[in-house]
Amino acid sequence: MEKIQTIYQRAAERKGGEEALSILLSDVAYPTDELKDLSDDRVLSAFTKKVFQSGFVWRVVENKWDSFEELFFEFNIEKILMMPGEMLEKKASDPKIIRNYNKVKTIKDNAQMMFNEQQNGHSFVEFLANWPSNDIIGLWAYLKKNGQRLGGNTGPYALRAMGKDTFLLTRDIEAYFRAHDIISGGLQTKSSLKAIQDSFNEWQQQCDLSLSQISRLVAYATGDNHIQVE
Repeated sequence: MEKIQTIYQRAAERKGGEEALSILLSDVAYPTDELKDLSDDRVLSAFTKKVFQSGFVWRVVENKWDSFEELFFEFNIEKILMMPGEMLEKKASDPKIIRNYNKVKTIKDNAQMMFNEQQNGHSFVEFLANWPSNDIIGLWAYLKKNGQRLGGNTGPYALRAMGKDTFLLTRDIEAYFRAHDIISGGLQTKSSLKAIQDSFNEWQQQCDLSLSQISRLVAYATGDNHIQVE
């Protein structure tokens, strides 16, 4: 397997030098306490936004987000869970938001997942913040199993949006691992995910970069990523 320094040098060459690459990587450098400063309602908001953005125009979701916040009590978990089914259906038909009942239902389902975890004596934010980075795929699996529509890249994108350090399985990342014969089967199989996690763990031991930065670095060193910073 390639050393992280080799990947770094190739990415720098493709992006116009180390200074340009440093600017690009700084966008995903998370302070360690960023996630812990959030409240659980912000986590539910992040999950919901990514669920609605999945397969849809992100800009449209962003433009309507204030209405989502208003309609769903700023994603207060207790208030969400108290909503009867007919109220949820009515809100799902409101023209101020994106009217997709199947996605609206995930708000209550994911609030329930978070509430269940809160019963273990900690906030959901604490649960996420304390999850070890060397098993980030385990956190993905938890969200997929216990939440709704948080599988695939939806859960990881939400985690990154709220400040939880995670890599992403983009096309460039997948292409890298296949080109170097680290994975050969399906991307989401247990064996492939373990091989990818093991690789990120090894790279993280070789440098002081976050998983998010390493993820972006690998993408920049792969495929047609030759865009340069002016």
